[in-house]
Amino acid sequence: MLQHDHLFEWRTVEKNILLGLEIQNKLTPEAKETVTDMLKTYGLYKFKDAKPSQLSGGMRQRASLIRTLALKPELLLLDEPFSALDYQTRLKVGNDIGAIIKKEEKTAILVTHDLSEAVSLGTQALVLSKRPATIQARIPIDFPKTMNAFERRNSPEFKEYFNQIWKELNEHE
Repeated sequence: MLQHDHLFEWRTVEKNILLGLEIQNKLTPEAKETVTDMLKTYGLYKFKDAKPSQLSGGMRQRASLIRTLALKPELLLLDEPFSALDYQTRLKVGNDIGAIIKKEEKTAILVTHDLSEAVSLGTQALVLSKRPATIQARIPIDFPKTMNAFERRNSPEFKEYFNQIWKELNEHE
């Protein structure tokens, strides 16, 4: 899942979500049913026949994530998926997508320059060095499993994790 959702304007939301399945010749009745269920679960069902321009930025990102999840990947790579969103939408969508990934029991790698995003969504942070990138530090992030991204941001440990990552990023300059 990339920074931009890459939804095609000439296709409906549902048709955009089904695109990967079409390309991979995996568009079965079961796959369509799974997509319909995800559209309902993640609040996009009533927009399934809409064009992408009729959706908010957060809704477009959810559609993009459903398109990705429909392919049943073992691992999700999220490359700054919230960077094109305004701050409030970014917080909401980050919380929503974090919950979706948890519910779907997927492993995800989130590439981000936003330390708060890393702490609020991750279970560990890998701090990379400058080019050529190597792992400079591995920081476990341990919050109760029931805590969502908003709750994490308000917990006392949040600041400690943030500062630990900040220190690692600036220690080698």
